[in-house]
Amino acid sequence: MINTNPQKIEEILNRGVDEVIDKEHLENKLKSGKQLRIKLGIDPTSPNIHIGRAIPLLKLKDFQDLGHKIVLIIGDFTGVIGDTSDKDSERPMLDERLVKQNMKTYIKQAEKILDIRKCEVHYNSKWLKKLDFTEISKQADCFSLNEFISRENISKRLDAGKRISLRELLYPLMQGYDSVAVKADVEIGGTDQRFNLLAGRQLQRYYKQEPQDIITNPLIEGLDGRKMSSSWGNTINLFDSANEMFGKVMSLKDEFIIKYFNLVTRVDVTEIKKYEAGLSHGENPRNMKAILAKEVVKMFHGDKQAEKAEEEFNRIFRDKQKPLEIPEFAGDREEYFYPELLHVSGVAPSVSEAKRLIIGGAVEINGKVDRDWKKSINIKDEKEIKVGKRKFIKIKIK
Repeated sequence: MINTNPQKIEEILNRGVDEVIDKEHLENKLKSGKQLRIKLGIDPTSPNIHIGRAIPLLKLKDFQDLGHKIVLIIGDFTGVIGDTSDKDSERPMLDERLVKQNMKTYIKQAEKILDIRKCEVHYNSKWLKKLDFTEISKQADCFSLNEFISRENISKRLDAGKRISLRELLYPLMQGYDSVAVKADVEIGGTDQRFNLLAGRQLQRYYKQEPQDIITNPLIEGLDGRKMSSSWGNTINLFDSANEMFGKVMSLKDEFIIKYFNLVTRVDVTEIKKYEAGLSHGENPRNMKAILAKEVVKMFHGDKQAEKAEEEFNRIFRDKQKPLEIPEFAGDREEYFYPELLHVSGVAPSVSEAKRLIIGGAVEINGKVDRDWKKSINIKDEKEIKVGKRKFIKIKIK
C-alpha cells in the first residue's frame, strides 16, 4: 500500500532538496499511488560511508516509508573508473581489489538507515562490463562535447590548463546506463551529480524508457568547513562509535548547526525553526550542538548510546576527566617509531598524518606533549597516549 499523504509528499519534495526535475511530474506520480523505483548509486571509493552520503540515504528512507521500492546500486565498476564531478583535478582509476575491499561493509552501513530487506541491491559491473564499443558509441552520440565541458568544475580545469582524460567523459554514460538497467523512476544525488543524473534521463529516452525524475540534495560541509570528503578526512562516518560521532558533531562550526539539523536528522522542521530562532536571539550554540549531536548519534546507535555518549563527552570536556573506558593496544615488540605507533594503534589514519599531529603538538604521552616525531617509543612500560581532544589509548607490550 502506497502512502499518498500530501504532507509527506511535500516534505519529500522540499526537505533537504536543492532541485527537483520534473517537480510537477513527480508530485503527480507520488499522488497517483503507483509504486515508484527510487535509485541511488554509491561508488565505494572509501571504506566508509560518511554522513554527507547519508543525506540521499535518508531521502531514500522517506520514500521507503511511503511504500516505494528502493534500488541501491553499489558502483563496483564505476568506482574503479572514477567520477570527477566533485573534483578540481583528475581522479585516478582505482585498483579493482581496493574497490572490492572498500565495499565489504557498504550494505551493513546502508542498513543503519534503510530496511535493506525491502531494497533491491545491484552491483553495476553486472551490466557495464557487458557493453561493447558499438553500444558505448551509440550512447556517446546522445551527448555533445560542449555539454560536458560546460560543467562548472570541468570548465574551471580547462581554464586552468589542467588535464582532463577521455575516461572522464565516459563516466556520465555509465551512471546514466545504470538508470536504464534498473528502469529507475527517480534518481537521487548531490548537486555535483546534476550532469550525470540528467544523462540518465537522456539515455532512458534513447532506450525508449520514460525519463526518470531527479532530486538533488545540497552538499554538506565537513568538520573543517570544507566540503565533506573522505579524501580530506573531515568526515563523520556511519560506522564511527557513538562517542566519536558525538564528539565530531560537537566540533562542528556553529554556522552549520541548522543545516545539519535539516539535512542529516529527521527532527521536525517546526522544531528546527525554534532552534534557529534561539540561535539568532543569542542562545549558546553549544547547547544546540549538543541536541544535534544527540539526534545524530540516536539515529545510528539508538537512544541509550546517545545518552552515554553525551555523558562521556561532558565527563571529558566539561569535567576535565579521563574517559571511563580507554581502549588498549598491545604491541608485538618493545620499540616503535613514534608516528608508526600512532598509526598501528589506530589513533592516526596514516604515518604521515601521525607525524603532522606530533609536530602540531596534538599528541600527549603520559600527560606531556611530545613533538619529537623522529624518536622511537619504548612500550615495555605501559603508556597512555592522547591525540587531540578526544582520542585516548593505552599502549603496552603483549
